[in-house]
Amino acid sequence: MSIKENLVPVIASLPDSPGVYQYFDKDGKVIYVGKAKNLKKRVNSYFQKDHGNTKIGLLVRKIEKINCVVVKTEWDALLLENNLIKKYQPRYNVMLKDDKTYPWICIKNEPFPRIFPTRRIIRDGSAYFGPYTSVRLMNTVLEFIKQLYPLRTCNLNLTDENIKMGKFKRCLEYHLGNCKAPCEGIQTKEDYSYSVSQIKLILQGNISGVMRYLKKQMEEEAAKWNFDKAQQLKEKLELMERFQSRSTVVNPSLTDIDVFSVRTDEKCGYVNFLKIVNGAVIQCQTIELDKKLDESEQELLMMGIAELRQHNPATGFVPAPEIIAPFELNAEIPGALITVPQIGDKKRLLELSQNNLVYYIREKELASTLVSPEIRTDELMSRMQKDLRLVKPPLRIECFDNSNIQGAFPVAAMTVFKNGKPSKSDYRLFNIRTVQGPNDFASMEEVIYRRYKRLIEEKQELPQLIVIDGGKGQISSAMKSIERVGLSGKITVIGIAKRLEEIFFPGDAVPLYLDKRSPTLRIIQQIRDEAHRFGIMHHRNRRSKGAIQSSLTTIAGIGGKTAEKLLKKFGSVEQLKAVPETEIAAVVGKAKAALVKNGAGKQ
Repeated sequence: MSIKENLVPVIASLPDSPGVYQYFDKDGKVIYVGKAKNLKKRVNSYFQKDHGNTKIGLLVRKIEKINCVVVKTEWDALLLENNLIKKYQPRYNVMLKDDKTYPWICIKNEPFPRIFPTRRIIRDGSAYFGPYTSVRLMNTVLEFIKQLYPLRTCNLNLTDENIKMGKFKRCLEYHLGNCKAPCEGIQTKEDYSYSVSQIKLILQGNISGVMRYLKKQMEEEAAKWNFDKAQQLKEKLELMERFQSRSTVVNPSLTDIDVFSVRTDEKCGYVNFLKIVNGAVIQCQTIELDKKLDESEQELLMMGIAELRQHNPATGFVPAPEIIAPFELNAEIPGALITVPQIGDKKRLLELSQNNLVYYIREKELASTLVSPEIRTDELMSRMQKDLRLVKPPLRIECFDNSNIQGAFPVAAMTVFKNGKPSKSDYRLFNIRTVQGPNDFASMEEVIYRRYKRLIEEKQELPQLIVIDGGKGQISSAMKSIERVGLSGKITVIGIAKRLEEIFFPGDAVPLYLDKRSPTLRIIQQIRDEAHRFGIMHHRNRRSKGAIQSSLTTIAGIGGKTAEKLLKKFGSVEQLKAVPETEIAAVVGKAKAALVKNGAGKQ
């Protein structure tokens, strides 16, 4: 790809150093920000070959200006890239999808601090802990803290002056044991501050330290014979032990670790972060990165780490000295040992992070289906169109299946799916008219011809896809009828063979094998199974009806409807023989009753 004249001297003068480069379009707008271990090599790589009409090709053709910033390390480049992307939001960059605000636990910066959940971080000196992706987990933590250390929930201005002046009165929360009434000076500031400091340790994951202190206090109170106080401390200790047993996931000796994992699909990357303190997960967060240029898992993971490990004074977050990752990272992270575990407790931590990603993506897909089913349907239709090489999305699919036993009572069933879901009101059944004996190929040819000849004559909606339950023979028979009615090349016909779930196309000797977990294959299997079920049900009814009527319809003057009416009333031919002729006459009249009585008696 040729380089624009104005860019040649800029690219030639680039240093062999780590840094960040910015691409601008003709309007002076930043359209891409990238990082590099070697600026000269990285920027040059964009112009070394013709990228065609790919996204990278479109990006390169729009570059009118290049700016670079040299930094000391690749990690510095990554952090600067992350900040510039947030600032300029370039069109061709991976974007952090921030469509959800997670709740935090706030310890308010005020006299006698309150502790409460919030979704807004205000830089007023308050301490924040989280974020909590599960509101239920956050509420569990808050309830646990409340049981351990009763604190005020009111929003009174509890300054020393106001308390001394006696402006406040203790409320119901004091009498319920949920507060120690600092508003009247019953609880001192020192005692309240001690409770807050212990709560901060718990929220930071340092439960063991708090437990050691409580145990020491309990022993001291017991030595002084203050058994009531010792019992209260013992109950708090037991509560903390139960809480710790629920939150500890691995060996408590794993003290301070940040765990990261990554997954990608066609449009997004997902990075999960677990913060581990004393073997317990104290923070779990998953972020989404909107892909723009087919970025690799390596690139997405590095961007996620840069985003999630930034020190935040407002929340008190401090990056851990060790990082667990699913693979080797292509950049050093200052102050961090990077581990790619293969076995043991650290491997289990990585698996826990990966399981959180799977759960997050599954919940996201379910939520999108519930909130906006049409979006999910569009994705499914696009996927099926791509997998089956269709001209149009298969909004209407029709499937055919034959059913007979040794040529008797041959029937064919047709099921219909609209937008990937069964449309039972459109199901149809066909009694085979022109075929004698067990001939699936000829039966399929007859049914396909009858179905689409009628749709064309009545100018009804045609399907985008026809599925035949069977292999090459059934497809060939179906195609004969498709050609006879003039629909060849206008509707895609495929067959699905039961043994290996192979997909056959007309005239193609090699079948298509779809992934067993593919939604396209699941839809084809579902409509095929529906056709089989529907056909078998109808076939059984026909056989049953035929068998019941055969012995009565052999009687001269007795037709199928009369036989059906009699058997519905009396149950069987044997019952008919036992009842008086007058009762039969009450159902079909005297003349037919005489014929039935005489004929049944001879059988």
